Amino acid sequence: MFEIFTELNLHVTEMPVELEENRPVYRGFLRELPQIAGQGHSRQALYRELAEKYAAYRQRLEEQSSEEAQTTSLLSADQLLKYYDGETFDGFSFGEKE
Repeated sequence: MFEIFTELNLHVTEMPVELEENRPVYRGFLRELPQIAGQGHSRQALYRELAEKYAAYRQRLEEQSSEEAQTTSLLSADQLLKYYDGETFDGFSFGEKE
């Protein structure tokens, strides 16, 4: 379980172990993505929860990027080259004959 994060070049920051109702509670978060945090009654449970939350995070990112790709593919080349104020780029073309 620990190797998964190493392969992804992510680092888990573990907080000090606390006792709740005479049971240890392990807490931690991903250093690169601190919004992904988890806890468990063992290190393995902590890492499992972090892995599940990271997988859900990646899935949301992929869905968002596919939605953006679909939106972008609906635009023409001229629409893609416009600035937010309506001006177009100068200085290059798509190989169109003038």
